[in-house]
Amino acid sequence: ILRATIKNIKNISQNKRLEGASTITQQVAKNFLLTNEVSIKRKVKEAILAFRIERAYTKERILELYLNQIYLGQGAYGIASASLEYFDKSIKELDYKESALLAALPKAPSKYNPYKYPDLAKFRRNLVLENLEENNFISKKQLKEFKQTHLKLKKRNIEIVNEANSYTEEVRKKVKDIYGFDKLYSQGLSISTPLKINYQIQALKSLRKGIEDYDRRRGWRGPITNKNKNKDWKKIIAKYKLDPTLNWYLAEIISLNNNELTFQIINKKKKKIKGTLLPKNIKWSIPKKKSIQDIHKIGDIFFVKKVNNYWKLKQYPKVNGGIVVLNPFNGDVLALVGGFNFKTSEFNRVTQAKRQPGSAFKPIVYAAALEKGFAPNSIILDAPFVETQGAGLKNWKPENYGKKFYGPTTFRKGIEYSRNLMTVRIAKTLGLDEILNLSKKLNIYDDIPELLSVSLGAAETTLMKLTSAYAPFVNGGKKIEPKLISRIQDRRGKTIFKENIIKCFGCDKFISNNIELPKIDNNYEKVLSKETAYQMTSILQGAVQRGTAKKLKALKVPLAGKTGTTNNNYDAWFIGFSSNLVIGVYIGYDNPKSLGKFETGSKAALPIFKDFIEKTLFKEDFDQFPIPENIFLTSLNYDTGNKSTSSDKNSIIEALKLRDINKIDNNNLISLTGRDKTVKFRQFY
Repeated sequence: ILRATIKNIKNISQNKRLEGASTITQQVAKNFLLTNEVSIKRKVKEAILAFRIERAYTKERILELYLNQIYLGQGAYGIASASLEYFDKSIKELDYKESALLAALPKAPSKYNPYKYPDLAKFRRNLVLENLEENNFISKKQLKEFKQTHLKLKKRNIEIVNEANSYTEEVRKKVKDIYGFDKLYSQGLSISTPLKINYQIQALKSLRKGIEDYDRRRGWRGPITNKNKNKDWKKIIAKYKLDPTLNWYLAEIISLNNNELTFQIINKKKKKIKGTLLPKNIKWSIPKKKSIQDIHKIGDIFFVKKVNNYWKLKQYPKVNGGIVVLNPFNGDVLALVGGFNFKTSEFNRVTQAKRQPGSAFKPIVYAAALEKGFAPNSIILDAPFVETQGAGLKNWKPENYGKKFYGPTTFRKGIEYSRNLMTVRIAKTLGLDEILNLSKKLNIYDDIPELLSVSLGAAETTLMKLTSAYAPFVNGGKKIEPKLISRIQDRRGKTIFKENIIKCFGCDKFISNNIELPKIDNNYEKVLSKETAYQMTSILQGAVQRGTAKKLKALKVPLAGKTGTTNNNYDAWFIGFSSNLVIGVYIGYDNPKSLGKFETGSKAALPIFKDFIEKTLFKEDFDQFPIPENIFLTSLNYDTGNKSTSSDKNSIIEALKLRDINKIDNNNLISLTGRDKTVKFRQFY
């Protein structure tokens, strides 16, 4: 320190940068408690703190603190991190040669970086080995042997999960918004997420399968180009940037006949890899009354993929979509896939795409109605409905899918079969304010127009927001916030960010045998009663058993969910849940257009949910939905909502609140005064 002081007097006179000097204790004081400011003021603070640290800790403890936070190159802070970075070993596994190299690095980690400057690093390592011999830690024989050995480095193998690109990009954007560009990229942050990698990989596979299945139903659009007919074929195929997880290859047809098609893989390495497409694997691309030779020509370029030793013909889809998997109790995002191919489009269709949810929004309307006096067995009129939209505007005349009317129908049946006219009547009777208020509480919409069509899902939202809005049905009525980040630590291991949603009630009290133990609970806002939440779960289970989601019935596990389809089949949705997961799926074109006739949520989106459930979960993962204390189960007739007898084949178990018990046999037709009576029997088709 005295030497540096004398030298700095000279540096000041010559306007040169000041030189530092400090003991290891001072380094600890600076790194843990001070900044890197070059000033006498900081040096004085450093010295004072160093004296205090010396009094509080032993030399060994101070050295431990120092070694666990110093920078050792390659982005490694601390000896433990450096040991993994340079040798892919824990500290306990290091030998003298390896330990000596790490001990050589603190002086100048960049200058002695063994990857970039191996000769300098070896020279510095040998100096440390000589010090070990001088201090009798190793013998002269060992020193000679160690000095002659070359550096043996083994870079840590960090596995990059390309299937999680959508997820990690969302995390990157969020961290950048919180801390800024510099801190994100230069300060060694350690970010923990709730991502479940097996869920993520299967979610991507299920989404791609669903999109490809839909695309095949729309037919073969032809090859990418033809090598023999287009001189610019190389430029055309260069536009396709494929995610490596697709495992697709560009191939050129070199021969074909009525029984098979032979191709050659196009690759930069000039290796000639040939393959054969059998009729069963290209059948989908051949229209009826056409042959292979009618559709495919020599020189055609397309995509192929090898599956179970067989090659399959692939077509790059124009449609896209997203899938998200949430924990309904704490909001953890367990999997998130924002599109078919991240390399082509980083646009996230889970968090960024705002689309109309259609019928997938109806459970929110029905939940609001259950909170305000409706019951699952209430009778609603399913008949033509007309609403004026103002002077000079046409009347609004919503329709059911299939343009049919079903007359007086139970509340439950209305959502199980997704009846538009019943939903509009409920919204009209209930009042839009109740629906809009619940939507705002659940954070479904940023800005909601006060229109009755909102009850049918006409306003736009994202898949993430709508999926999280279903969580209260599972968790007993509490709103959740989707959570992509569990914790962020700085390079010293200090936690600088953590979502604080857990509270301990009673932890501040003295505990004795006479006092109840503290309770751990989250502080999420209560938006629905437990009873309403369970009633909605029961009704949406009915949609799986009997309604629009009955394709899931074959799985024979406790599931609930709702399909969603917008006008002209522009968007297809399915939001489903088990007792511990909520899963949302969306399919649609980025530039909105019809998916095609019959391409509903049940046909386009639900199979993706089903595939994910089948491939990811086991039967042991499913539990029955818990029933609240104040819910009463009774046998009712499915069509009338009245009490059923033991011989009634149309009987179901209904979940009722206490207030609903006395009304079982007194159902009244809910109708609107005035206008409804005048339009009740009018036909519009």
